[in-house]
Amino acid sequence: MGDFPVEIVLAVIGIVVPIGAFLWEFVFVGRKRLGYRVQMDTPVTGEVESVFPGVLPQLRPSLDGASPDLKDLSVVLVRIENSGATTIDTHDYKAPDPARIGLHLRFPQRLVIGMAVTELSDPGLADSLDGDSGIAVREDMAGHIGVIDLPKVPLNRGEHYKILAILQRSEGAGEYPVPVLTGGIKGGRVLETRSQTGIPRMMLGLTIFLVLVIAIQLVVAAVEPSPTPLECASGKLTVIGSSAFAPVIQEAAGQYEKRCTGAEFVFGFESTERGLDRLAEEGKDNPGLLAISDGPKGSGYPALVQRPLALSLFSMIVNKDVGVRSLTQTQIQDLYQGRVGNWRDVGGPDLPVVLVNRIPGSGTRNTFERRLLGAGQPDRPHVSCTAIKGTVLSDAAHCDVQVTTDMQKAVGEIPGAIGYSESSEAIDAGLPTVAINGVAAGRDAAISRTYPFWGVEYAYSYGELPGDSLAAAFLHYLVDQTGKDVLRAHGNAPCGELPDPARCLPDS
Repeated sequence: MGDFPVEIVLAVIGIVVPIGAFLWEFVFVGRKRLGYRVQMDTPVTGEVESVFPGVLPQLRPSLDGASPDLKDLSVVLVRIENSGATTIDTHDYKAPDPARIGLHLRFPQRLVIGMAVTELSDPGLADSLDGDSGIAVREDMAGHIGVIDLPKVPLNRGEHYKILAILQRSEGAGEYPVPVLTGGIKGGRVLETRSQTGIPRMMLGLTIFLVLVIAIQLVVAAVEPSPTPLECASGKLTVIGSSAFAPVIQEAAGQYEKRCTGAEFVFGFESTERGLDRLAEEGKDNPGLLAISDGPKGSGYPALVQRPLALSLFSMIVNKDVGVRSLTQTQIQDLYQGRVGNWRDVGGPDLPVVLVNRIPGSGTRNTFERRLLGAGQPDRPHVSCTAIKGTVLSDAAHCDVQVTTDMQKAVGEIPGAIGYSESSEAIDAGLPTVAINGVAAGRDAAISRTYPFWGVEYAYSYGELPGDSLAAAFLHYLVDQTGKDVLRAHGNAPCGELPDPARCLPDS
């Protein structure tokens, strides 16, 4: 349908019509509304008279006591109510102000031989319908139409009264014409209402209308394809490298696939070093391969082109039994350099320290050593964390893990363990995090440099990427499009939004 905004027009119509109907019904025409409803109109047969002999003649005794010849009688019950949105007062009736009568209940082809006021919704209405109110019975049109003149009764919203009439046919045959209430209301109207047991016509009409609007919107949405975002590209992209940043990339890729149905992603997050090695070996003439690194690539990968993504937040994590929730940077250095081997020396329990490290070559380990230790760690033989899990340790120990999830698992299961992880993933894993120098991990604190444990995430390609490749479109999505929302949701600060974008340079 071109550029015509059909869905917007339908949505506007779907809003305007119900509002207009409401205003029309309750503000313009329905603000003052006096309704009437014939609740009973039934003939009185001779069978009634035979069961209760003498009743009908007594309804209208003659002056001399002789019973008139009453035939073809009927009983009518009419409910008169305020069915509008506001009060109806005596001055709201259109009849001239001096007149006491405001309405006329007319019975074509019938004469009124008896009437009574019944069922007042408020006993106070009786004062407006007593013998001095002007209520009366008369005949019109040369005696062919019976009329009950009704006074100007003030009615609050929802109030009502009923008129019970005994009638005798004056002319005609067959079914009686319907009784009619005549008169007028200033700024409103008098109309016949219907029983509330059914569905009001206006409500039914509005419901059908809204269903049709929704159905048309669904048809338009199904027939008209969704607009394709400018950054969309099709193809297959394999993303490898940092396990710390894996949840961020996977979530962003999942959202990209929903918007760009021709895109397919494959992941291989084993570590920064392995990702860079694989990219260097397999990336030539392969624009469908990207590597994610927790830091700069170093000089060993001259063919790889880096693109800064975000300032990433990291945390020190400890086993729940350690109980320590704050360490100075010096204390962290003493722990990992082996100068402190028991938690009691840094305010914790009498428990041996177990240092959990990522394997050499890990980007997260490099960031940890660079930001917090300021140097490397003592040479230690490789020990699997699985090998020491469940053993009773009397002295300080250490072990190594391959990826971030292994780090979180080891720290969570080994008493006395301490390690490091990407902050949001540590929180999601339910692990206690440690403030550094009294400052808790936070994006703003990292940007202001009051929190020291942060790094920069980079995306690497082998050489420059073709402009129409999925890799180029996905990176554009991450750094300039809505993919930035995913970065922020995981506690990262997109490089393009930093007060000092130079923070994302390799030597920062």
